[in-house]
Amino acid sequence: MYKQFLTILLLFFISSCSNTNDDEVVDNSIIPANNLLPAPQPITFNVDAVYPHDTGAFTQGLQFYKGKLFESTGLPDKSTLRIVDIKTGNPEKKYLIPDANIFGEGITIFKDRIYQLTWENNKIFVYNVSDISHLVNTLKWKFQGWGITNDGQNLIISDGSDKLYFIRPDEPNHDIKMMKIISVADNRGPVDSLNELEYINGYVYANRWYSNEIVKIDTANGHVVGKIDLTGLLQQYDPSEKVGDSAVLNGIAYDSTTKKLFITGKLWPKMFEIRLN
Repeated sequence: MYKQFLTILLLFFISSCSNTNDDEVVDNSIIPANNLLPAPQPITFNVDAVYPHDTGAFTQGLQFYKGKLFESTGLPDKSTLRIVDIKTGNPEKKYLIPDANIFGEGITIFKDRIYQLTWENNKIFVYNVSDISHLVNTLKWKFQGWGITNDGQNLIISDGSDKLYFIRPDEPNHDIKMMKIISVADNRGPVDSLNELEYINGYVYANRWYSNEIVKIDTANGHVVGKIDLTGLLQQYDPSEKVGDSAVLNGIAYDSTTKKLFITGKLWPKMFEIRLN
């Protein structure tokens, strides 16, 4: 009798656990983080060149495309999209967003379109890459906009959390299609404050806001597999330069021809060309 009672109790427990509330919504598009992870490997680098950078540029996005460096800057009434002369730091072309309430954020170039995020305005601006002063579309985005890159098929967006959103633009409807969401984590747990992004060979490299590190994220599962520590980089090459608290590391652009990265920060006086080891 005791064994029969245990058997019935076990069956009841299994049945209870397997029942799902009809009102419960399970979002299978979100790939959860796994905290049982190895620690990210340190990634070392060499600085190959140092260039001037516009100290008035509150850098939010950086993109190297067909030999040209594109930059997006933020702040109300100062948000711009520009093409920058790397050697001088000066803009060759610059478009000032006319709405003073817009706070520009990250950019990426995808299928000859420039996609520029806005911070809290729930908009993604779309330009033809051949004419940065011509806005051709505006897409709706329901989250904050921080960083954006693309993997050749999807736009990948960060919103300051530990999430990366993979979307496809639906330009005729001024909207987007959500493809998947991944949660980013390392061995210590979720990794948030993901800011400017750059996609390189299956990985997203992300600045973390108010930190001196760039994290390397496996886009298959959201695991942080590497970290680049850039502590003291600006002070090493420009020790006399004084920058404010808002002048934080932000800006990653990859040159697929030379396999090098261009790195800068908000209001930084320098831009660095680095080679990862």
